[in-house]
Amino acid sequence: MIRIGIGYDAHALVENRKLILGGVDIPYEKGLLGHSDADVLTHALMDAILGALSAGSIGDFFPDTDEKYRGISSLSLLGEVVAFMHKQNAKIVNIDSVIIAQQPKLQPYIKSIRTKLAEVLQMPLDCVSVKATTTEKMGFTGRGEGIAAEAVVLVQV
Repeated sequence: MIRIGIGYDAHALVENRKLILGGVDIPYEKGLLGHSDADVLTHALMDAILGALSAGSIGDFFPDTDEKYRGISSLSLLGEVVAFMHKQNAKIVNIDSVIIAQQPKLQPYIKSIRTKLAEVLQMPLDCVSVKATTTEKMGFTGRGEGIAAEAVVLVQV
């Protein structure tokens, strides 16, 4: 059986935080605010995987009320989601995702992001698509107040 999952996440940009997207440290004057490392791309991807499995959301698996997840790398959480997926005898066929941010320019980091995600997901690089777009200065992302991400996954169970 083939199943589709979709995920979305958004976090505010703030001073004195690292900007982590897809597990890659992006040089920028601000970072994303959140309980973990606030990696919106990885969070959207985890929600998409869990959605395809009808298994809830990352908030169910990793609640922000649990101190053990404070500051944790979202890639390590993704690894736990992948282990859960494998226990369900499921595997990802492919991923398509988009990061929505006015700044910084992300194109120079896309290949590194794809590589990191493919490694944690244990899948071929050519099955992991990551894109970046702006909102032409509209909305919270366009004003530089935050960054959002969307992901879609095709899962075989």
